[in-house]
Parts: sequence; structure tokens; C-alpha cells
Amino acid sequence: MDTIDSYEISSTTILSAAPTDNNTESSVAHPPVDVSALQLLSNHLESLFDSPESSYSDAKLILSDGRELSFNRCIVAARSPFFKAALAAAADKDPESTAVATKLEMKNIATDYEVGFDSVAAVMAYVYTGRVRPPPKGVSDCADEDCRHVSCRPAVNFMVEVTYLAFIFQIPELVTLYQRHLLDVVDKVIIEDTLVILKLANICVKECKKLFDKCTEIIVNSNVDIVTLKKSLPQGIVKQVIDNRKELGLELPEPDKHVSNIHKALESHDLTLVGLILEEGRTSLDDAYALHFVVAYCAVETATELLKLGLADVNRRNPRGYTVLHVAAMRKEPSLIAFLLTKGANASEVALDGRTALLIAKQVTKAGEYNCILERGKDAPKGRLCVEILEQPEKLGPFIEGASASLALADDDELKIRLIDFENRVQMARCLFPKEAHLAMEIAETKGTSEFTVDSLDPNGTGAKRSAPDQYMAPFVFQEKHRNRLEALSKTVEFGRRFFPRCSALLDKIADCETLNILAFLEKDTPENRLQKRQKYMEIQESLLMAFSKDNEELGKSSRSGSSSSTSKSTKRSNGKPSHRRRP
Repeated sequence: MDTIDSYEISSTTILSAAPTDNNTESSVAHPPVDVSALQLLSNHLESLFDSPESSYSDAKLILSDGRELSFNRCIVAARSPFFKAALAAAADKDPESTAVATKLEMKNIATDYEVGFDSVAAVMAYVYTGRVRPPPKGVSDCADEDCRHVSCRPAVNFMVEVTYLAFIFQIPELVTLYQRHLLDVVDKVIIEDTLVILKLANICVKECKKLFDKCTEIIVNSNVDIVTLKKSLPQGIVKQVIDNRKELGLELPEPDKHVSNIHKALESHDLTLVGLILEEGRTSLDDAYALHFVVAYCAVETATELLKLGLADVNRRNPRGYTVLHVAAMRKEPSLIAFLLTKGANASEVALDGRTALLIAKQVTKAGEYNCILERGKDAPKGRLCVEILEQPEKLGPFIEGASASLALADDDELKIRLIDFENRVQMARCLFPKEAHLAMEIAETKGTSEFTVDSLDPNGTGAKRSAPDQYMAPFVFQEKHRNRLEALSKTVEFGRRFFPRCSALLDKIADCETLNILAFLEKDTPENRLQKRQKYMEIQESLLMAFSKDNEELGKSSRSGSSSSTSKSTKRSNGKPSHRRRP
């Protein structure tokens, strides 16, 4: 799967993909096949599939993220028995649906996996053309520039999703093709991905018997623990693996009931019960590998609250050699990674397979997510945030615990100025970098504090509008709620600087802009001043857009430097609209 050639199917694929009539007599002589004519037909259908005009489509697939993929009912129904039945059922349910585009919800079709847009588009392109396209750049390759993109997580996920969709859409020749691809790489993937492939093979067990047997053999001979098996596979397969291990003398011990009770309590978000179990003294969080379990399988809030207790070693390794940070990187959850780092997790720890948390994060993140150029104010993908957090220098000094020491030496007016400046900076960050700002605020625990607004400077409650200078000059008594807010915002800014220095550098440029101060202190609201304010505002907006564009360009260059050709270009869509067209 590391080259495009492995996806190029000869003209025989088109012939083998054609449906056959089982009632046709075998003695009937078939005319000679005109391969060139079939190729021409395939090309014409491909151009129809790639056409942006919706007039060629009369039905839509609605994905879980809200994106839509349009298709022609006649073409698809002729090629897929599943769509033939599904479209007929939709027409019977609503006879008037033929006058409007029929909509099929993917969440009602693909109930075992949440499939991505590119996987759906790849299968639908095959339905149209009878040819297998190479996956779009940035979809089946990871963010690790040294990876061959044969057995990394994005490559495996793409193959699994396409195989699953081909099975659901009843396209057996495509299932067979991708089963061969998976058989070629199943010995190379990490064991967590083998579990995913085995789950797929169990769903398509008749069509994927070879894949099922191969994956089962690998899992039986591995050191995957019982807890992981039960969380990853159906009960029937778990029993089969355990029975096979017993026969081969490879049986692994079951966790004792106290460890199991801790895991069940964590799944139920019942930390009180966890505390009661620990009080019995029969086990500990470390013995139960509770941090590994909660980070891998439980809600982020549960994992965060357990980490706050400080009762377990964040750098403890499980029997397979992974630290908790390694597990968080596999889960691709930036808030857990950042929180673990604030609690002392060592980012330089190497797993038994030689990978650090950073390398794990890169290999589970699509290159398209990592290299994408975001529009201003759009959320950054989770994978990109994980890599960006782990890419920072390993030794940043101790994390701040609060601003109490510096606050004690400042008077009320100085504290008010700090509070206003921090509020403005954080609000600016929320506008420009919403995901990064939310993450920093979450770690700093700003949720329990009250936002400081201009209205809070009006002790009489008159609602009178204050100018920018009035915000700094108005009488003010610094209260405990203001202190809590200032400490939380101070932490937010500090975490932003440590985890997202690129974003913080841009915010520094904006904060240092002299035109902001000029605009703030224009007090007289005459027509001339209003015009001057408007001009200054336009200047600030232009400077901001230029700075943001330059920052994105620099990020794109740095993230692509040293990358292989498959990650040499970003994969943003030019118009931002959902499309199943070919990517450049």
C-alpha cells in the first residue's frame, strides 16, 4: 500500500466487477469484450461522479459530521444490491421522494464503525467506475515523515473503513481486494490495530475468513491482556482467544475482583466508589493500572478527576511497556496529554517498540490533519493539537500553581489592569484559536470562575457605557472572585505559551500593536473621531489578517519540511465546501 501502483487495477477489474445473471445459461456464447469501450465508459462515469453540478445526482448520503455525498440512483442501484434495495424501500416509504433528492443516513447504514468522508467517496467512486482510486493525499498517510505509510493508523483505518463499506454495500470483489491488502500488512501493524482488523474480519467473517484466522492467530500468540481484549472485541471472539491460549499453554491471568471493581467504578464515573475500594487495602491504583484504563476507555472528565487525586504514578508502565502518556497519545486526546504533562508525565519515555509519545501521536494522526492550513477562527484537528503539544521542548521548568505570590505585592489598580489585559488576551485567543484556547482554559480550570466584564465596573448598576480608558480608571475593589479569575487566566496564558507557542507569538504581536492603544483612547465621539476609529479598525483588521496568514504559511512550511512526497502538500479544500472530487 505504500505506492499508488498497488491501487491501479487493470481492465479485468472492470469486467469482474460487472454483475452477473445467475439465470443465464452457461452454454450461451458471449460476444467478445471491447475493453477499450469499457474503459471509456468508466472514464465517462468517473467524470460524472467528479462533476460539481448537482443536476447529475438525485440522491445523497448524509455522513455523521453533516457532510453530504451526492449520487445518481440509477447508476448506484445498478451496481450495488444494497443500494437497489435501500432506494426502493425509501421510495415505498415516501412515494413523493422521487421528486426530491433521496437522503440516506450513514449512521443508519454503517452501525459498526463511524466511517470517514474519504472512505465513503472511495467506495462510491468504485461503484461508479469499477476502478479503485488511490486514497487522497493526507488521508491514508500519517504525520510521521519517516513512515512508509503502509501500516500506520491512518493507512489501516482507511483500509478497514473501505472494506467495511464494501461489505455493507455488497460489493464482494472490493472486499476481496482490500482483504488482500490487509493480509499484507497485518503482520506489520501494532497490536492495537490488529484488534481493529480482527473486529472487522468478524463482521465480514464469510468474506474475510482468511483475515479472521490470521488476526486471531496473532492475538492468541500476543501478550494482549484480558482487559484489553474485553474492551476491544465481541465476547465470542474473546472466549475463542482465551480457549486457544489455554490449549497452547499461553493463558494470561484474569484481573482479580478488586481490580475489576475499580475499572467498573471508573467506567461509571464513580470516584467515590473507587475511594472506598482503595480503603479496603486489597489493591492500589498502580496495581490496577487505573490511569492506563481510565485514559484509554473512560470519559475525559473521569480521567482528569482521577489524575487530580494524585494517588497514582503517571509514569508507570503497564505490562506491555506503555506509560499513561503513550496511551493518551494513542487515544489522540489533546486535553489528556496536556493534563498529564502538567502532572509530571515524562514525554521522553520510550515504549518497548522504540516509540515516544510524540512519535505515537504522529503515527495515529493523518498527514492531512497535521499539515492543513486552517481558516481564521476554525477549530484545529485533535491529532494536530496532540502533536503540537508533544513537539514542545521536554524541559520547560515547573508549571505554575498560581499567581498568589505576585498578587500579594500588587495594589488593586494594578491587579485590575492585569485582569482586564488577561481577559482581553484570552478572548482574542478564543476568537483566533478556539480549540487551543478552550484546551488551555480547561487545564487552568477557568470554568469555576466568573468572567470579568465592563458591567462589573459599574458599582451603581446604572448600565452607563464606559469608554476604553474608563475601564482602567474607574474605581475598583479587588475581591476574592477577581483573584480567582486572575489566577485562572494567568494559568491559561501560561499553558498557552508552553503548549502553543506559535499561537501565543501571534497574540503577542496583536497585543503589542500600537494602533490598538490609539483606538482605545479616542474618547470624543464626533463624526471625525468615528471616521478615525473606522480607519484604525480597518488597519488593525488588515494587520491581523496579514499576521494570521503569515503564521499559517510558516506553520505549513515547518510541518512539511523533511516530509515525504505524500505529505508535501496540504489538503485543504479551496472553497471549504464538502466535495467528493479528486484532491490536487
